[in-house]
Amino acid sequence: MVVYNATLLETPDWLDTGDNAWQLTSASLVALQSVPGLVVLYAGWVKHKWALNSAFMAFYAFCAVLVCWMLWGYKAAFGNQMLPFVGVPGPAVTMNYELKQSYLPTADLYQNFPQSTMVYFQFVFAAITLVLIAGSFLCRMNFFASTAWMLFVPLWMSLSYTVGAFSIWGGGFLFKLGVIDYSGGYVIHLSSGTAGFVGAWWIGPRIEEDLDDATPNNILLMLVGAGILWIGWNGFNGGDPYAASPDAGAAIINTNLCTALSSLVWVGMDLAYYRRPSIIGAIQGMITGLVAITPAAGVVAGWGAVCLGIGSGTIPWLSLNLGKRHLTIFQRVDDCLDVFHTHFVGSLVGGIGTGLFATAEGCAAFGLTNPGGAIDGNGRQVWIQIVSALFIIGWNVVWTSLIMLFIKYVCRVPLRMSDAACKIGDYAVHQEESYTFAYYNRGLIRNASRAGSIVNGVDLEPGLGGLIQGRAVEESPRHTGVAPGQSTLGEGDGEKKFDKHD
Repeated sequence: MVVYNATLLETPDWLDTGDNAWQLTSASLVALQSVPGLVVLYAGWVKHKWALNSAFMAFYAFCAVLVCWMLWGYKAAFGNQMLPFVGVPGPAVTMNYELKQSYLPTADLYQNFPQSTMVYFQFVFAAITLVLIAGSFLCRMNFFASTAWMLFVPLWMSLSYTVGAFSIWGGGFLFKLGVIDYSGGYVIHLSSGTAGFVGAWWIGPRIEEDLDDATPNNILLMLVGAGILWIGWNGFNGGDPYAASPDAGAAIINTNLCTALSSLVWVGMDLAYYRRPSIIGAIQGMITGLVAITPAAGVVAGWGAVCLGIGSGTIPWLSLNLGKRHLTIFQRVDDCLDVFHTHFVGSLVGGIGTGLFATAEGCAAFGLTNPGGAIDGNGRQVWIQIVSALFIIGWNVVWTSLIMLFIKYVCRVPLRMSDAACKIGDYAVHQEESYTFAYYNRGLIRNASRAGSIVNGVDLEPGLGGLIQGRAVEESPRHTGVAPGQSTLGEGDGEKKFDKHD
C-alpha cells in the first residue's frame, strides 16, 4: 500500500492559491459563455420553430468536446510534439496527472496551479469554438439519430482545433515563429469563422421560407445571452496570462473598452445607413469587438483597444451589410448567424491590428520576447500575423471539407435535414417544443397536414409522417382549455396567427 504525504498533495511548494483560484474562475466564466450564454443567444436569434434545436446543438457540442478533450484532445493540443503542428494524443484522466504542476512540455512553460486546472481551462476554449461553428449550421443541419452534427463535433475538434491550438499556443511552429494570439483570435475565432462558412457551403441552405422570414423569436433572450457572453469574456481574456497578474487586469479593461466602442460604432453605422438603431446590430458590434480584442487584449495599450474597437465596428459592418448583398460568394453560402462576418472578419481585424498596435511593454508583461508590433518599430510582426492567419484559414478549409465529405460519403449520413423536417423544425427532430403555448407549432403542423405534402410526400424522415398526422389532430384540454377537436382559431386564421409569432 502506497502512503502519500498529504501536506505535499494539499499545498505543494509550486502552488499559488491566488493564481489557481483566478484560473478556475476564468475557466468557469468562459464555460458560462457557452452554457447558458450562447445556448440562449442562439435560441432567441432563430425563428421559434428552431429555438430548441439550435440551443441543443450548442449544448451537445459542450458535452461532446469535454469527453474527447479528456480522452485524447488536450495532449494533442498541449502535450509532447508529434509533428510541428500537433502533439501526441493521449488521455488526461489519471489522478497523478491531474494533481501535478501544470506544464506545457513543447512550449516549456510551467504554471503555478495543477494540471487539472489547465486541462479544464483549455477545454472551455475548445468547446466554445465548436459552439460558434454551430451558428453557421443552424436551422437545417442533420440532427436525427445518425446525426451529422454529432459526428462533426469530435472529428473537427480532433483534426482541426488541436492543430491550431498546438501550432500557436502549445509550442508548435507558429509559436516558435512568434505569432501573438493572446486569447484565441486565430485559434478560436478565425478557425470557427472559416469552418462555419465552408461547412455551411457543404450543408446547403435553409428552406426558402426560413430564408425569406428569419425574424428572431426573442430579442430580449438574445440580450440575456449577449450579456453573459460579454461578461464571460473577462475570463476569456483575463485568464490567459495563467496568473492573477497585472497584465490580466490590463487585458480585462482593454476587452471591455474595445467591446463597448465597437458596439457603439456599429449602432452609429446603422443610424447613418438605415436611419434606426438596431438591437441586433448592437449585439453584432459587441461580438465583433470581443473577437477583435481577443488576440491583442493584454499586449496593446488602451489607445490600441480604441483603434481596434473602431475597426471592429466598421469593417465587419461593411462586410455584413454591404459585402453580403453585393458579393456573389455570400449569396451562395447560407451562414445562418453570419459567423463569417463577426468571427472571420473580426479576427483578422484583431490579428493584423495586434501586429500593428502591440507594445513591447505589454508583450513583456505577458511573458513574450516579441519587441512589440509595428508601432514599436517591429513591422515584421504584421507579416507574422498574416502568415499565421493564412495557415489557420487553409487548414480549416481543407479539413472542414474533408470531414464533411467523410460524413456524407463514408458514413452515409446526410448533412442536411429533408425539406419536410425543416418545415416543422424542433418537433420533427426532438418531438419536443420550446414553448408550451399550444398553437405555436400546432398551426404549422395542421397546415402541413392539410396540404398533404409532408404526410404523403416522398421526402419524409422515417416516421415523420405518422408523427405529424398524430400531432395535427392532438388538441389537449390541458393546453387549450377547450374540448378535444374544438379549434381555438377561426377557419383560415391559423396561418395568420402562426406567421405573426414566427
